[in-house]
Amino acid sequence: MPRFLSLAPRTLLLTATLACLPQVAQADDRAMRDALDAARNQQWQKIDEAAIANHELAGYVEYHRLRGRLPQAEPGQILEYIERHADSPLSEWMRGQAIARYGHAGRFGSLLAVADGVPDGTARQCYYYTALLGSDFETAARGGRELWLVGRSQPDACDTLFNALRKRGVIGGKEIWERKMLAWQAGENGLAGYLGRQLGNDWAAARDAADLVQGDYAAITRLPTCIGPGCQATGALIEATMHGFTRADTEAALEAWRKVAPQVTLDTQRRDAIERDLAFYSLVRDVRQNRGWADDVTARLADPELLELRVRNALAERDWRGVIDWVHRMPDETRKDERWQYWLGRALEQRGDAATARDAFAAAAQGRSFFGFAAADRIGQPYNLNLERNHFDAQTRDEVTRWPVVRRTEALYRIGENGLAASEWYSAVSRATPREARALADYAERRGWPAKLVQTTITGQMWDALEWRFPEAFREDFLHWGDMTGVDPYLLMGIARRESAYNPEALSPAGARGLMQVMPGTATQLSRQLGISDPGPYGVLDPALNIRLGSTYIRDMMARYRGNRLAATAAYNAGPGRVDRWLAEAPEEFDLFVESIPFRETRNYVQAVLTYRAIFESLANDGDSQGVSMLSQAEKTVRYDRSLLARN
Repeated sequence: MPRFLSLAPRTLLLTATLACLPQVAQADDRAMRDALDAARNQQWQKIDEAAIANHELAGYVEYHRLRGRLPQAEPGQILEYIERHADSPLSEWMRGQAIARYGHAGRFGSLLAVADGVPDGTARQCYYYTALLGSDFETAARGGRELWLVGRSQPDACDTLFNALRKRGVIGGKEIWERKMLAWQAGENGLAGYLGRQLGNDWAAARDAADLVQGDYAAITRLPTCIGPGCQATGALIEATMHGFTRADTEAALEAWRKVAPQVTLDTQRRDAIERDLAFYSLVRDVRQNRGWADDVTARLADPELLELRVRNALAERDWRGVIDWVHRMPDETRKDERWQYWLGRALEQRGDAATARDAFAAAAQGRSFFGFAAADRIGQPYNLNLERNHFDAQTRDEVTRWPVVRRTEALYRIGENGLAASEWYSAVSRATPREARALADYAERRGWPAKLVQTTITGQMWDALEWRFPEAFREDFLHWGDMTGVDPYLLMGIARRESAYNPEALSPAGARGLMQVMPGTATQLSRQLGISDPGPYGVLDPALNIRLGSTYIRDMMARYRGNRLAATAAYNAGPGRVDRWLAEAPEEFDLFVESIPFRETRNYVQAVLTYRAIFESLANDGDSQGVSMLSQAEKTVRYDRSLLARN
């Protein structure tokens, strides 16, 4: 049987998965598959009703039947279906369909009868608030105004609501202008132009002012202090102009803001948004001329992201006193994070306060993360895994197999409806008690569903259930190809866990595929290098081959960086060209190198992979982290600079 069987045509998959079932069960599943196909196409005459009457998935056929009767179906029928299928995503799907169909048909009383609070989705929200116009105008007005004030076009379903709110004065010239400014910020010039044409002649001066700054951001200093009728255009225009100016030329934008700020009347929210934006880009771009001003704003706003940037700037400059000061300015919850406790310890250590530094490292070492493990290394203690173990007896496991959601999930897999099976499963996990969610995770592990197991722990927030979060799946392949390529197998496991969450069929938007997210072009190059056939876009999904190709690539990266796993891991994510440049500009210590990586994605990726590899190694030791080291001594002490390049 092919290892990537799920890529086979559904008829072949069905044949394979039904082969071991009793003949009657096989017939029922085939009838259900045919019935579901027919129901989707509203071909009711093709359905063998008797064959599917008692099938676990009969509710799916009924779903399509009842949906097809909307909007004529009465709310009572919809509510009865929702109640009967309350343990399945079918219930909320049906509610959503009813809201959309009733709303489109103008059956607003029926819509409110089936609604259970504000629905998901913009179109359904617009229908919902339209339905409330007659009975709860205040709520409808508040919700409708929020839907209006966005910088993009909204669906046609919103037209009735918006028109009603315009007639009632909830949406007037000020709201039209604010949306025009949001559209300008979002680059939606067509919408911005349309909105401008909805404004009367009394807004002509405001339109002229907007045209002026759109052509030249610096013209903001020449704008009048009162723009539009009753100065209603001033705040939105100033904020929108500063939004673009700050991104185009942060230094010049601050200079202009210093001239404009004392002259205009803005509410605190707008003023803070403008200044936060200016401080953010000043710190990200390291605009030294703006530093003093940005520091004042960062201290005043106490925004966690600004404070993080300020600490990172202090680290880049080896301003250890500044690191201490800015970490202490962080909100309590942020400051207690092991990352910032680690850097507080490093700064205190550099300032000669070894005792207080050790306290900070000890606090950081309580965390299960890159910096938590790095702190543990600093004070010579094992990593704190906080490992949660779960056990279920045979009777409980037998009961779980009979749970309706388990039976439906298994049945959906049998008929090739993998997407619906996943929806059933994760919906159940999200509604389950902690013990029930763990029972489902235990079932996923026993069934050999590693990707579903990992996602179950995420949906169920089982952060300490490490044996499930980091499963043993594909272990032999990782060990084998790690041995063949000379690459640490736990590093391979860490990369796969981060890249695909152990889903062998994972496909990224960029086209990367499989466990280790190998790009088809890279697979072709590596296959040629290995002297094997090009696997093509589907063959690369085979787990063993994917691991072989990924381990070969990481081996090449390690050779490029003198066996250094940290640099090689960064290159796996961001590409070796970027890592070469970072090393040329890097600080020397490993922790400073990681913190200096300019891409947040890569910075987080490196930390996650190296943390995961330590967890995998600890789990291989039965959960004991004694003797496990996230990095080798050489990786912790080597200079992270140009000397790390093998071809220096």
